Amino acid sequence: MKQARLDSLADGIFSIVMTLLVLDFQVPILGSGATNAALLLALKDSIPFLVTFFLSFSLLFTYWRGHHSIVSVLAQNIDSKLTTMNAFFFILVGLVPFSTLLISRYAETQTAITIYGLHIILLGLLLYQMREYILSSETIRNVETTPVQLQHMTMRILVPVYTAAIAILLSFFVDTRVSILLFLFAIVFNLSGSSTTLFTKLFPNVFQK
Repeated sequence: MKQARLDSLADGIFSIVMTLLVLDFQVPILGSGATNAALLLALKDSIPFLVTFFLSFSLLFTYWRGHHSIVSVLAQNIDSKLTTMNAFFFILVGLVPFSTLLISRYAETQTAITIYGLHIILLGLLLYQMREYILSSETIRNVETTPVQLQHMTMRILVPVYTAAIAILLSFFVDTRVSILLFLFAIVFNLSGSSTTLFTKLFPNVFQK
């Protein structure tokens, strides 16, 4: 398979899944006697869907960007094993709307938090495994990277993984909203351009090879 075809497949899957997230939104139906107060109250009930939409859309964006950086930039070619790893990664991406709807409806339960957190963990670990395979494979050429670049790349992949694990654990002891805030923190961390630099200054020996 040519690398360009894998790139096109990835872009197509991510764009479709990101679009599917918005289908969970429904305009409140109040009838002919609707009032401002009733509409505002109905819209208030949509806040969980709005929060999880932002969370999952941003999550997918960061994983799309990470996947592109690893499979399309770091790797100069692909082989059958990397293609197979991508297939499993795309399966997990396709399931994001399900875990998103689950957590938007049952955010107060540890079960929903656990499933959503495990979803993030599996996506991150599989992306990390693809990165490691590309770096160690004898059949794939890769762009030369410095230890600092690898450290920053590792942070962007694994910080959400560790944060999700902590969020799952905390959901059994504190309010589940704390877990959702941790999920959001991981997204903000990856969307910020300076987060890894700051993290390196605070914890210089973390995520080093």
